Amino acid sequence: MKILILSCNTGEGHNSAGKALMEYARSQGDEAELVDIMSLAGERISRLVGGGYVSVVKHTPAFFSLLYRIGGLVSSSRRKSPVYYANTLLAGRLKKYLDEHPCDVIVTPHLFPAETITYMKKKKMLPWKVVAIGTDYTCIPFWDETDCDHYVIPHASLIDEFAGKGIPREKLLPYGIPVKPAFSKPGKKPVARAICRIPEDAKVCLIMSGSMGFGKVNLLVAQLLTKLAPDEYIIVICGNNQRLRKIMHTAFGRHPQIRILGYTEHISAYMDACDVIFTKPGGLTSTEAAVKGIPIIHTKPIPGCEEKNLAFFTGHGMSVTGRGLGELIRCGQSLLHDRERQEEIRRKQRETLPKDAAANIWRFLRELTGETVSPDLPPDARS
Repeated sequence: MKILILSCNTGEGHNSAGKALMEYARSQGDEAELVDIMSLAGERISRLVGGGYVSVVKHTPAFFSLLYRIGGLVSSSRRKSPVYYANTLLAGRLKKYLDEHPCDVIVTPHLFPAETITYMKKKKMLPWKVVAIGTDYTCIPFWDETDCDHYVIPHASLIDEFAGKGIPREKLLPYGIPVKPAFSKPGKKPVARAICRIPEDAKVCLIMSGSMGFGKVNLLVAQLLTKLAPDEYIIVICGNNQRLRKIMHTAFGRHPQIRILGYTEHISAYMDACDVIFTKPGGLTSTEAAVKGIPIIHTKPIPGCEEKNLAFFTGHGMSVTGRGLGELIRCGQSLLHDRERQEEIRRKQRETLPKDAAANIWRFLRELTGETVSPDLPPDARS
């Protein structure tokens, strides 16, 4: 089986979900390729779209919130939006790519390719089955105007929301958000601490700002440092935000109880090594942490879908949060020292999130394309 995974560089979460499925499929002997659909129009367009999204979210979050709310109001399964028509412009380029690189099935963890594909299906330009993957714990605006064959959603409790937006129930597959094998189960803390060079008996807070370094991380760290006991440590992962990393190094680089990192391939090990994690409520990072069984303190969300993610996680007892910075730090300090509360959060995480999402999606794709599968598919959770 050959899988084409179409994504878009507006944040790393969509790509991470695609890479997780790609990695699992390849481990099973299948072919899988991840393509940024905007790159089909040229790398300049890809950078422009991805960079524009990041710029709006980082520098004008109130404007992004307004756009998201407007999108929610105009989104409909009965009419098409400007977002749809903009993405139809890529249909010819995608058709040419598919002619040169045929596949057996298409998967998209991003709305934009789903919009292009919907147009191509309408024009009978696309013979393959298409499976979309939602990477947030809500039906984001404009999913309802797409026409994919199936939609993988993060949790069965979201079926009514997606169906209420006009997506047929029989197309909804609550298999969960796929994460890479490194995140698919808890690791051994002593081993992880040895890898990360962290004292075995320390209490460790991991702070993640997302792949693009969102949030007022410097203020969080400054206040948290004033509360640290001698055996407590902070690890900050700044992602790809080099400016944030430089600011953090200048302000805190010599402090003996803090370590500052940029982009790292060892996030899984740092998660295993920590006791609690501060992170914004992105769908992917939150899922990775929860599947690993890391007690989560959610920081301020990006307006829009992350507010829904936050409500889902706190509502299911999988994370805690605070309204302001002071309350957030008090929540984190309390959780850091409350082993019973940590275990309660881990229990809720185990009970709530679907397990082995990447494997279950891969098995479904094999069935969809008529391939044989050794293990049985998981029981159909659709309703």
